[in-house]
Amino acid sequence: MSDNHYNAIVVGAGAGGGVVAKQLATSGLNVLLLERGGWPDYDAHINDELISQRTWVLGTAFGPDGNKSPRVVVGADGSRRIVRPTDGYDYNHIAECVGSGTVSYGAMAWRFMPEDFRMRSTYGMVEGSTLDDWPISYDELEPCYEKAEWEIGVSGDDYQNPFAPPRKKAHPMPPFEYNREGEVLSDAARRLGLHPFPLPMLRNSVAYDGRPACIRNRTCCGYACPVDAKNGTQNTVIPIALATGNCTLRTNCKVTEVLLDEKGRARGVRMFDERDRGVEIGGDLVVVAGSAIETARLLLNSRSKLFPNGAGNNGDWVGRNLQGHAYTGAFGLFDYNILDYIGPGACVALCDFNHHNPGIIGGGLLANEFNRLPYLFSHIRPPGAKRWGQAHKDFQRQNFLRLSQVVGPIQEMPMFDARVQLDPEVVDHWGMPVPALSGHRHPLDHEHCKFLSARAEEILKEAGAVETWQRVGGGKGLSGGQHQVGTARMGNDPKTSVVNKYGQVHDIDNLFVADGSILVTGGGFNPVLTIMALGYWVGDHIASAWNGTRLKS
Repeated sequence: MSDNHYNAIVVGAGAGGGVVAKQLATSGLNVLLLERGGWPDYDAHINDELISQRTWVLGTAFGPDGNKSPRVVVGADGSRRIVRPTDGYDYNHIAECVGSGTVSYGAMAWRFMPEDFRMRSTYGMVEGSTLDDWPISYDELEPCYEKAEWEIGVSGDDYQNPFAPPRKKAHPMPPFEYNREGEVLSDAARRLGLHPFPLPMLRNSVAYDGRPACIRNRTCCGYACPVDAKNGTQNTVIPIALATGNCTLRTNCKVTEVLLDEKGRARGVRMFDERDRGVEIGGDLVVVAGSAIETARLLLNSRSKLFPNGAGNNGDWVGRNLQGHAYTGAFGLFDYNILDYIGPGACVALCDFNHHNPGIIGGGLLANEFNRLPYLFSHIRPPGAKRWGQAHKDFQRQNFLRLSQVVGPIQEMPMFDARVQLDPEVVDHWGMPVPALSGHRHPLDHEHCKFLSARAEEILKEAGAVETWQRVGGGKGLSGGQHQVGTARMGNDPKTSVVNKYGQVHDIDNLFVADGSILVTGGGFNPVLTIMALGYWVGDHIASAWNGTRLKS
């Protein structure tokens, strides 16, 4: 292969793209892996809370550059406003670096439950929602979950979770022990008849695959790991891909279009390289894995005579059904220091409320929260508490180690009009139309959040909290955030989906998607392990269909 043509071009080096690149490179394909950011550098982005991936006050440690990459939020009244990563959650931020969010995530490693793949069959049609079944089952994806757990590295013990889906192999590493808060909450949950267990984590509880064990750093979620004990694609599968000699990684490259030929097939990509030069690179196939918002944006911007509204968008489903997670739960104040501040903080969970609760469609997990640093903590106050002045400062000093939070993501109902479009006016640094985000959540999301928050508060009261209050998620606004999924959903019918069960774009046999975009529903769990599993699923399919020069027809 020449420097201007590859067997496979993979756009995005995150949870899905990194896995696909590894699967293809180890199968003998010549792969070009393109990443819009650079290599993450812990020393360049130390644990400064004001530039962490959770607070975004002064900047985003791992990108994107807000001056180069604005977005537009469209209000219900048609109003439009430009937002940047530091403007808060409306931006729906995903890291921009090799490994993407797997560098700075909290690293919870959840398998979806069998019901999560059969939501419509389990719960029926939901009025106003596009809730549907996946075209694949849990049993089909289970071997790929196992690959992700063992190749990337997960600590945990699902055998302590009576609601865990069936598995053929245990986790490769033992779970982390509970911290002081975890022990108190676990005991309280058991007294209530619930079933707490250790959180599964993409984090080394013991030395694993040449990387050290976690040092229990208190600043973990939102930051890179100082000792490389948190497992992402940047320190696992991508190095394997590069070591084959079959994979070329190019960083700081912005892909603006998937090039389509006169027959409607992908022939490569148009991009701006690390020097901001516009170039075209040819490929026998293209895999898009840029996150639900950026993948939809790229497909919509990739037009041809056969796809005038964007690649794979003749059915008008690209960019629709954007989902994230409304996080919901409760806080509890104790009359002693319940936090020992041992990292990462989150260590105990329960799945009693994920499915089959009367009147609830889906549900969500509950867990104790990651350690909160002072700035984030300053936004947490009981109802009616002063948020300024001496009373505010006194609360900050007295209760920093006395506050516990039980929280979880609720499974949201997908909405056809929750969407990503191309803005007609605003362009980014490279002249590409920016994403315009519009739509709202389903009203059921808020009702489900109220249910889960009430359960969280019950646990905190049983644990002995002297004051408790709920924080109920699921408001009317658009959802997305770091758990964004759904904008190129998989399905058997091209009229109601973007890709088939293997991530292959309908009517474009050499264009694939392998990130959170293809999830039909977001589950009541952090989706990253499922995205990694789908990376193996899509990568294995492409490798098996590759005949040495092209995909088998």
